[in-house]
Amino acid sequence: MDYSQILKINIESLNFQIKELKKLCEDKEMLPLAKEEIEKLKSEKAALEKELSLKEAKENREDSAFQHRNIIMEIRAGTGGEEAALFAADLFRMYNRFAEKKGWKIEPLDTHISEKGGFKQIVFCIKGKNVYQKLQYESGVHRVQRVPKTEARGRIHTSAVSVYVMPEAEDLEMNIKPEDLKIDVFRSSGPGGQSVNTTDSAVRITHLPTQIVVTCQDERSQYKNKLKAMRVLKTRLLDKLNKEKEGEISQQRREKIGRGDRSEKIRTYNFPQQRVTDHRINFKTNLNTILEGNLETLFEKLN
Repeated sequence: MDYSQILKINIESLNFQIKELKKLCEDKEMLPLAKEEIEKLKSEKAALEKELSLKEAKENREDSAFQHRNIIMEIRAGTGGEEAALFAADLFRMYNRFAEKKGWKIEPLDTHISEKGGFKQIVFCIKGKNVYQKLQYESGVHRVQRVPKTEARGRIHTSAVSVYVMPEAEDLEMNIKPEDLKIDVFRSSGPGGQSVNTTDSAVRITHLPTQIVVTCQDERSQYKNKLKAMRVLKTRLLDKLNKEKEGEISQQRREKIGRGDRSEKIRTYNFPQQRVTDHRINFKTNLNTILEGNLETLFEKLN
């Protein structure tokens, strides 16, 4: 019998004791003592449930088939317009610096540059040892509070960028039927939407059954763009299947580490106070340290 089973048996035993004590509450003389004992047992039960939840979460991470996978990461500018796009570029540099420290390689797959050099969106692959294990909890909304360069009065603005991390699908993992795909080609565009190529090299692939749409325009070759777009499409389809299994994850684990959902605010980067706060674990650290790619301590806390 492993430790998880022992914890479950103890929780069941506490449930039985609480149930029996509730019967005693019908006796007015026993009511005060019974209520006091019930509260004590409920506290013990909550502690055991938390311990079990954390143990199961650790086991799930260790047993996951994706722990040693490469990842495809998406960074998208959200609320805040150009300022959000500039911060999306800051986040990309942060992850790039962390990857360099770990000896990983970054391969851009699709980029949409804003007028001032930020990223409306950037999709890229990170290859290396234990990439998904380290970065799997980066999905969510990253909020920035700072004075934009365009703000004459020095007012602090709040902008948001969404980050999404997916384990990259392996070549034979997702079988996609050709008839399920709609493939369009068009000319690549740069800042402001102007054309940056004279040929229709950019590719847009729509997976008809799910209506997932992927574009790629970074390469000058239509063939290379199509290959990259198919990698992203397979990864998004795999991610969709994984999300459908998400209901198997315990509610306690979700509360502890977050769901990794795009809509969930996970971190705030406060420039005036030079502080980064991870809201899931209430961890605060130095802003410049994080933006320089020194993320190891933060990831250790999350794990």
